[in-house]
Amino acid sequence: MIKFDRFVLSNGLKVLVHQDQSTPMAVVNVLYDVGARDEVESKTGFAHLFEHLMFGGSINIPEYDEPLQLAGGENNAYTTNDLTNYYCQLPAENLETAFWLESDRMLSLAFSKKSLDVQRKVVCEEFKEHYINKPYGDVWHIMRDLAYKVHPYKWMTIGKELSHIENAQLDDVKHFFFKHYTPSNAILVVAGNVETAHVRQLAEKWFGSIPSGEKYIRNIAEEPMQNEERRITLKRNVPMDAIYKTWHMSSRFDQDYYVTDLLTDILGGGASSRLYQTLVKEKQLFAHINCYHFGSLDRGLFTIEGQLVKGIDIKLAEEAIELELNKVREQLVDERELEKVKNKTESVMAFEDMSVMNRAGSLAFYELLGDGNLMNEEFKKYQLVNTADLQRVAKEVLRDTNSNTIWYLAN
Repeated sequence: MIKFDRFVLSNGLKVLVHQDQSTPMAVVNVLYDVGARDEVESKTGFAHLFEHLMFGGSINIPEYDEPLQLAGGENNAYTTNDLTNYYCQLPAENLETAFWLESDRMLSLAFSKKSLDVQRKVVCEEFKEHYINKPYGDVWHIMRDLAYKVHPYKWMTIGKELSHIENAQLDDVKHFFFKHYTPSNAILVVAGNVETAHVRQLAEKWFGSIPSGEKYIRNIAEEPMQNEERRITLKRNVPMDAIYKTWHMSSRFDQDYYVTDLLTDILGGGASSRLYQTLVKEKQLFAHINCYHFGSLDRGLFTIEGQLVKGIDIKLAEEAIELELNKVREQLVDERELEKVKNKTESVMAFEDMSVMNRAGSLAFYELLGDGNLMNEEFKKYQLVNTADLQRVAKEVLRDTNSNTIWYLAN
């Protein structure tokens, strides 16, 4: 049971405090309710570009990392299609340093042409290295565009096209910042060897005077139900043929999300899973194969990807996947198999919660979902899943007319 206190500043900033006196450290986590889905299709990659810009200096602090390192701290950030998260850890006695730094970059970035030029170049190099020059690097650009016709999940966090980042202007960047990086669009979590009264005092001192900004209201087009099979065959200079298959699944807010999550574990969660045991070990069709999903807040993608053993016919390999999918559609999963993946899920969640850094990040995420206390209730939702649920969701999700397939062939 993760205990925490919660209060909201007059400017709309939500603050959660989790005390853990067993550590000398404190974590300050700021989650902004903005991700790649909040971009417009002609200007993508901005949420991720901001992850870099936020370290390039704010209005009163030219260098973010140096004062944090002097205080014994470390920091990082990540961006997804749904959110942007910044976090730092430092000795609890230096907690105010983190408040000073995080509040200043929420107040305003420095917005210099030099900073934009530097970070734009870094992001462009990242795009080239991971998505253009890397084997299989373009597959998710193509798959998202294949699977989504309306929803902004059809582009990746890095951006839809390299040119969008190359052409980003200072005015575009300023507009995006003041639209999304505001107290009313943020969640601050402070965890570790801290006290709520002290955190409240620091929050009022450092964040209380920042203008709340206009609360951003999303108006994202819902992806229509997919009713036809979609397929693409690519030929590239890669070492092995590969198959990528996706199906639209429920959103993170739906009880069926938990059913789908367990189903991905049964099919492809590690060496004891069905796909690995049958298609890698027994039939030796694939060098490796995985089944997973993206945990998206809106309707996401259930995914199977595998690289084939050299010389195996790709049509035969896909038929073998289909045989395994047919089993979960037509037969109830054994109770013991379901219990095994539930136990695995519980242990993974417990292991993640051991770190005060992870607890802070999780609290921010669950508060974004609607209530930080969901963190304590989540496993109950997995416990409710039964074998009939697994079969029902397998039939609803894993149908041909909901599928997107890429045959990624070696030249």
